[in-house]
Amino acid sequence: MLECRALLEAYHDLRREHTAWIQRVHAVLFHQGAPVFHDLSRADAPAELAALAGDCLSPAGREQVMLCLRMLEATGGELDGLRRQLLAAARHLRGAKVLAESIYGVGPITALALTCWLGGAGRFTSARKAVRFAGLDITACSSDGKRSPGRLSRQGPPVLRWAVYEAGKTHARSAAPDHAYYAAVKDRKDGKRAALSEARKIIRRACHILSELGDDALATV
Repeated sequence: MLECRALLEAYHDLRREHTAWIQRVHAVLFHQGAPVFHDLSRADAPAELAALAGDCLSPAGREQVMLCLRMLEATGGELDGLRRQLLAAARHLRGAKVLAESIYGVGPITALALTCWLGGAGRFTSARKAVRFAGLDITACSSDGKRSPGRLSRQGPPVLRWAVYEAGKTHARSAAPDHAYYAAVKDRKDGKRAALSEARKIIRRACHILSELGDDALATV
């Protein structure tokens, strides 16, 4: 479990770094008045972006964009390697397999994160404590009196919070079983609140499933 946690944390850090390089590209284009370049995930996107930089950016701007492209290629390759390792680990962990099959929006990597941090007999005495552990509970006040109530505590492992939040966002799809609730919260509040509400539901359901599995959740298959 400790090895899987370490790989998950490395994957999360690389995902954040990869996103940051994409944001740098958009910032350079914006500040130099170049056309917006939306999709960097396509196979031909780097060549198109390099051509755009050559036509529309200053020498410094072109160098910035080319640096970003090199870093995106490097981090993307590392992400692919880590993802393959995580998928292999999830396929051989009983708890991860059960969660991925049982909860809508929970893929192998999210299921692996849930099992690594929430699995095991007697891990939590209630689902509410699991939500608090993940840092998705709402704070009532702060110790110094300067923080307004109603914010997330953001305690616990960030990678777990990120994974279940991404899973919660899948309920924006019209085919999702809980789409009606997601849409109602989004209309009343916003999409982020709706995804967080779904994330808390995912944590609670995962906690119940893993509690029923007990130590078998950590067994290899």
